[in-house]
Amino acid sequence: MEQVVDGDGESGRAVLGRTLKFLREHTGKTLGQLADETGYDKSYLSRLESGERLSKLAVMEDLDSYYGCGDLLVRHWRIARYDAFKDKYKRYMGLEATARLLHVYTPDVPGLLQTEEFAREVLSGPQATAGNGEEVEEQVAARMGRQLLLRKDPAPGARFIVDESALRRPSANADTWKSQLLHIEAAAQWPNVVIQVLPFSAGVHHLMGKGSLTLLWQEDGSAVAYTEGHSFGLLMDDPEEVLHHRLSYDQLRDLALSPSDSLTFIRGVLEEYGS
Repeated sequence: MEQVVDGDGESGRAVLGRTLKFLREHTGKTLGQLADETGYDKSYLSRLESGERLSKLAVMEDLDSYYGCGDLLVRHWRIARYDAFKDKYKRYMGLEATARLLHVYTPDVPGLLQTEEFAREVLSGPQATAGNGEEVEEQVAARMGRQLLLRKDPAPGARFIVDESALRRPSANADTWKSQLLHIEAAAQWPNVVIQVLPFSAGVHHLMGKGSLTLLWQEDGSAVAYTEGHSFGLLMDDPEEVLHHRLSYDQLRDLALSPSDSLTFIRGVLEEYGS
C-alpha cells in the first residue's frame, strides 16, 4: 500500500504528519491502539501527526514496517528533516545530500561524523540551539539524517581535515567522548572516507579562526564552496570563488598528516584518553 498525500504549499513535516494520520485512520486504529501496538507514547505519536515533532529515522522505519507501506514514511522523513534547518542552510543541505565528492575542513568534530550523544551535547550548549529540549532533539535527528549520505549506494567520496584541537577537547561525559573517538576511528577506515588530522605542529594556517570550509562536487561536475562560522554561513557557486577555496583547501591538506598517520594519531589519542 502506498498513498501519496498532496502536499502543495505545505512543509515537509506537515506532509509527513498528514501521511501518518492517513495511514493510521486507513487501518482503523486510534492513537491509543497505535501506541499500544508499536510501543511509542501516544502523545509523541500525536505530535508527529500534527507536525509538531520530527522523529528519528528509526521511528519511521518501524512505522513503515507496521503499516506495510515499503519506505513511504522514510522517504517523506528525508524531505521533512530539512524543516529543522534555517532557510539559509537548506540549499546547502540539498547540495550536500546529492554531492558525489565532499572535502571538509573543520576545527571541530565534523557534524557528519558526530555520534548521536555527542551531537546532542553540542546542540544543547548555550550558544547552540535555542529553545526547549524538543527543538534540540529535532536538530539531533536532522544531523543524524545528514549522515545517511555517507552510507548510501553509491556513496560519495568524502575527505575530512580535522584540527587536532577537535580530538583534544573532550565532551562532558567520558563515555560519550570515548564513543565519539571510536566512531571517528571507525569512519577513517570506511572505503569512501578519508580523515586527515591537522596537528598543532603544523603551526598557524590561513583558515585559523575563520570557521569551517566545505567543497561539494555534483555528478555533473558543478561545484560549490561553503564557509561557516558561529553566526554565519556563506554558499558560493562562482567558479573563481570555488577555485580559490579549493586551492586554500589543498594547501591545508598538504599541512595535515597522511591518512595512515592520522589513523595512528587518532588511536594514540584513544589510548591516552583511556589510560
